[in-house]
Amino acid sequence: MVTKDQIWLWLEEVSDPEIPVLTIVDLGVVRHVELHGDLCEIKITPTYSGCPAMKTIEDDIVSKLTEKGIETVKVDLVLSPAWTTDWISEKGRSKLLEYGIAPPVDEVDKSVLFAEPPKVGCPRCGSHNTRMVSLFGSTACKAQYQCNECLEPFDYFKCLK
Repeated sequence: MVTKDQIWLWLEEVSDPEIPVLTIVDLGVVRHVELHGDLCEIKITPTYSGCPAMKTIEDDIVSKLTEKGIETVKVDLVLSPAWTTDWISEKGRSKLLEYGIAPPVDEVDKSVLFAEPPKVGCPRCGSHNTRMVSLFGSTACKAQYQCNECLEPFDYFKCLK
């Protein structure tokens, strides 16, 4: 008999298609797992509405659970409550840093519209002497920064609350 806990463990094997070192569980995209007889229902929330990775994530969930013997899988997209960076696990934040992406800081990034952008530590050398190069990075959820010490460019995972 398959349990919810087993499903959660299997979902930890599904990587985020845009940041492959993170799982969809690390990212906090998976909101609920329900078992109804032979049906396994998964609820997911996008990091941004219109996120192009959601269809791939849905397909990867169905593929993983089918591979594990679950015959009927339903994936529902849930938009409320909206995803926030608070949902990224501590393990996920560590993985981001190790991968070279600065994890979100605890302040809301909308300040860049009115004031200085947040001081973000460089994932390479750790210096906070960094600058935002562009509010738009390699994906909609990231901004482009550069370290003024080691001169390395890096992505910063924007904080959303």
